[in-house]
Amino acid sequence: MERILSGLRPTGRVHIGNYFGALKNWVSLQDSYETFYEIADWHTLTTKFEDTEDLKNRIINTAIDWVSVGIDPEKSVLFVQSDVKEHAELHLLLSMLITVPRLERNPTLKEMIRDADLKGQISYGLLGYPVLQASDVLIYRARKVPVGEDQLPHLEITRELARRFNYLYEKVFPEVEPVLTETPRIPGLDGRRMSKSVGNAIYLSDSKEVVREKLLTAYTDPEKIKKDDPGHPGGCVVFAYLSAIGVSNLKELERECKKGGRGCVRCKRETASLLNEFLDPIREKRGKIKKKDILEILKEGAEKAGFEAKKTMALVRNAMKLR
Repeated sequence: MERILSGLRPTGRVHIGNYFGALKNWVSLQDSYETFYEIADWHTLTTKFEDTEDLKNRIINTAIDWVSVGIDPEKSVLFVQSDVKEHAELHLLLSMLITVPRLERNPTLKEMIRDADLKGQISYGLLGYPVLQASDVLIYRARKVPVGEDQLPHLEITRELARRFNYLYEKVFPEVEPVLTETPRIPGLDGRRMSKSVGNAIYLSDSKEVVREKLLTAYTDPEKIKKDDPGHPGGCVVFAYLSAIGVSNLKELERECKKGGRGCVRCKRETASLLNEFLDPIREKRGKIKKKDILEILKEGAEKAGFEAKKTMALVRNAMKLR
């Protein structure tokens, strides 16, 4: 089977936006590809280098969430990025092959600078994080990377680095191809992008009561003043959640809303119940996962990932005539 590499930063508890945007797809890919999934702790430092106090716990909780939604250690290699030091070595070598102006043109970097209001405070690590990301993929000689269309510029840097290395030295790296996936953007409770830092997220680990309380605060259609006013489900946070969990009567609910037959409070309560039903199996599995088991899974994953990374670095050093 072809090999896939993907990962997420352990920035906190996993929310439903992470699940529908990435993890759900990761679970389905396990049966068709050889899958490597990394908890990208070094990438977290590119924007939160001062916030390491709780990093170890965040890594553990991230792994628990991943396993609870169906990432299977028997099918996938689940590991922590910093446990495989070869990532850093390849990152250093690849950084010699790309210019600063090329990195500065990266549109995703520009978005990160804007969203974090960094302006002139761009660290060397942040500027070069696409190179570290490229090393994450290339160290396993992955042939496919699941991405949404908005991430294609990122992947192109990986492809450029692979081509340049292969041209200058020897052909070590495959030219990775994207596995384009529909990545639904799940809005936060306030209608903006769901984000841990903004505080508008529903987490996989939230209790039933917390989910109910959060749903009651969800952004309401400003044009629906009275209970029987026509609604606009296309821009409604609550309907976005109903669509994500795949309720069978969504079209019927939309028609009822448009006709003014559904009050927002009623709709929020019903959605909370349906979302809790969806999360119940995840909660049940999460409750059975022990920390010691996760530590063992991550240890075994690091050993498997490290074995492959060492093989690649032997090829890289030989190609570059390094000792």
